[in-house]
Amino acid sequence: MTTALVTFAVTAVIIIFAGTFLSRFADEIAEKTGFGRLLIGSILLAGATSLPELTVDISAVRAGMPDLAFGDLMGSSLFNLLILAILDLSSNSRGKMLSRQAAGHALSGNVSAALTAMIVLCLLAQPVSAHGELFEISYGLWAVLLMYLFGVRLIYYDQQVSSEKAAAMSLQAEKTPHGPLWTSIAGFTAAAGVIVLAGPYLSDAAGQIAEFSGLGKTFVGTTLVAFSTSLPELVASLAALRMGAHDLAIGNIFGSNAFNMILFVPLDAFHAGPILSAVSSGHAVSGVAAIIATLVVVLGQLYQVERRRWIIEPDATLVILIIFGALGIIYKMG
Repeated sequence: MTTALVTFAVTAVIIIFAGTFLSRFADEIAEKTGFGRLLIGSILLAGATSLPELTVDISAVRAGMPDLAFGDLMGSSLFNLLILAILDLSSNSRGKMLSRQAAGHALSGNVSAALTAMIVLCLLAQPVSAHGELFEISYGLWAVLLMYLFGVRLIYYDQQVSSEKAAAMSLQAEKTPHGPLWTSIAGFTAAAGVIVLAGPYLSDAAGQIAEFSGLGKTFVGTTLVAFSTSLPELVASLAALRMGAHDLAIGNIFGSNAFNMILFVPLDAFHAGPILSAVSSGHAVSGVAAIIATLVVVLGQLYQVERRRWIIEPDATLVILIIFGALGIIYKMG
């Protein structure tokens, strides 16, 4: 038990360290390419910070723990939203994160909510969604993958229009980071590689903790493993917030949640038989909670508020209550 805890702590620190550099290099790539922080945060940074989930959960599936893997992905989405709410409460942005200046992220938020809803539907309709496979992947998960590609296309074209409007209205005032683009890409790739290598060790340690604690793989996957694999999102978003890159921070959270949902596709490929028929339908609880919390965040973005009227923001506070309520339900069910 002690060895598992030490391994867990060490790999978590490594992931935190790598996540800090991920955010910095992602910001440089966004500036040097001109794609913008929202698009880079929603796709590139989100994909990189979701790498621990991929490596951890593939290891869990191979070890015969599909519930641990499923709980990690659903729980990671909850913790990502919890991170966003806490950052909003702790920042002095005066409404910049979850209100009007972040309204451009409403589209990516809705995409992540739609993908999560499709996974919940697959869980509740297991006999149908897990019936039949194409290339060892269930038909229901193929539909999730196609929905993700469609959502990315929408976000890309939406950002193209927004960039053209911004360029037409004002001159470029910000300084472009020094150095060639390839150095930023190389640094980003190296940091992502460190996260990939640390992931399997985190999975093994979490599995041992689940066995020794007796809490069960569904609960441990949704809490301990999910929190650990969300560390890159936490560190990257916090670093982005310190740089004043709100678009990068919020895009990372919503993009990671969307990316988490398509990670069920490779997990199904590594699992012997349809993974949807091998996991508990209780994971739908965390999925529904993630959808509700996401919609609360989107509502907070679209609500046109000029200034904060409460010391504690009601939207961020409601997100926190939803997430802890869902974790309490999962614990009781387990």
